[in-house]
Amino acid sequence: MEKSIRDISRRRFLEKAGVLAGGLGLAGLSMLVPGCGPGREKPPNILLLVADDAGWHDVGYHGSEIKTPHIDALAKTGLELDQFYVYPTCSPSRASLLTGRYASRFGIAGPIDMRSRQTLPKDVITLPEMLRRRGYNTAITGKWHLGLRPESGPRQFGFDYSYGFLHGQIDQYTHRYKNGDLSWHRNGAFIEEEGHATDLITREAVAFIKEKRDKSRPFFLYVPFSVPHYPLQEEEKWLKPYTHIKNKSRRLFAASMSHMDDSVGRLIRTLEEEKLRENTLVIFLSDNGAQEKWAATFEYEGRHGPYDRLGDNRPLRDWKKSLYEGGIRVPALVNWPGKIKAGKVKGMLTVNDIFPTIAALVNAPLKTEWQLDGENIWPVLAGKMDPGPRTLYLRTDRQAVLRKGDWKLIHTGKTLEEGTDELYNLADDPEEKINLAAEKADMVDSLRRDLAAEMARDSQ
Repeated sequence: MEKSIRDISRRRFLEKAGVLAGGLGLAGLSMLVPGCGPGREKPPNILLLVADDAGWHDVGYHGSEIKTPHIDALAKTGLELDQFYVYPTCSPSRASLLTGRYASRFGIAGPIDMRSRQTLPKDVITLPEMLRRRGYNTAITGKWHLGLRPESGPRQFGFDYSYGFLHGQIDQYTHRYKNGDLSWHRNGAFIEEEGHATDLITREAVAFIKEKRDKSRPFFLYVPFSVPHYPLQEEEKWLKPYTHIKNKSRRLFAASMSHMDDSVGRLIRTLEEEKLRENTLVIFLSDNGAQEKWAATFEYEGRHGPYDRLGDNRPLRDWKKSLYEGGIRVPALVNWPGKIKAGKVKGMLTVNDIFPTIAALVNAPLKTEWQLDGENIWPVLAGKMDPGPRTLYLRTDRQAVLRKGDWKLIHTGKTLEEGTDELYNLADDPEEKINLAAEKADMVDSLRRDLAAEMARDSQ
């Protein structure tokens, strides 16, 4: 059964804009959402940039000592997403990003590795597949981490062109996984190349924009970088600006962020040179909060690490892998000249929202059986409304969280029947210092019921 965009945001927006009351229906929506409806504007190109393990305080526009001028410029001229939530590790965030669904619906609760050998379900409709059906040329240059073999790689999930690495981490120069496995590929065939992964990923993305794409069609280009995830390997030119950072590990981390930021700048310049900038929606986010440190064991035959200090999530609590704010609230922004005004959205948005929002922009009908968990937030991005109260559900193999409005319940334990509950009011206590579970038992019970309902949907 086909239906147009299914989400509360649309109805709230249409009611606010007077579209429903005026009987304009979808025709009215087409006048409000670019690229939607009869006589619509040219469909936008979409450039989706994802950092790997960049923390809240690892971008310049959040006051970091790390220099990220190109990302900062996108934030200054675009829209900061101040409360943007992802999963606390990479594979679940990427699964939700590309499907609009909570990753736990697919049983993906943490990083996909050689033991689990998980993949996305073969029949799931992904963002690139949806866009391809709308006439888009789709490409990925960078990290996949939703299947570790070519037969479960990007080409099986909607990408016309794929390049980069399949695993969750690689040596930046050998491009091999931590146990030595091959990972670097082009269109599913393993290849050997020389160069730093950041440079190669960027070079391929630039080449796609300039040469490789079908210029008769709009494009979707997904660029998930390999950094600042360890192992950290940077040339002196990237380290030189950070001689004032005494900690060697943090200095390497800062250098890798600057290296990636330079690549972001190159991609934006390429869009400008190709006269594509005005009709390209740029999205930037980190896949999870920063990791505190890393001590090597068998990885990379001992060539890298240990790193005693990596990212910085201040003032948020905790690190990657955790469902406290430091693990799941990340730097994020959208930028589209002439379509999105500069500013900041302070309400809660989630990684699940990207799929249905882009679908709205390209007028894509969605099927109810896709069971999207995200909402179309284009009215929010367009400045027509605020997000309003939202609900967030995330689950790992050892924790689950249910946030409703400003109230956040964190349950630590593999099931609801075991473990402990914590309750925080993020409006009053964004750093999660005061556990209110004991004095707000009724709120805990209410959120536990909602959490139980979401967990039950995971097994359906």
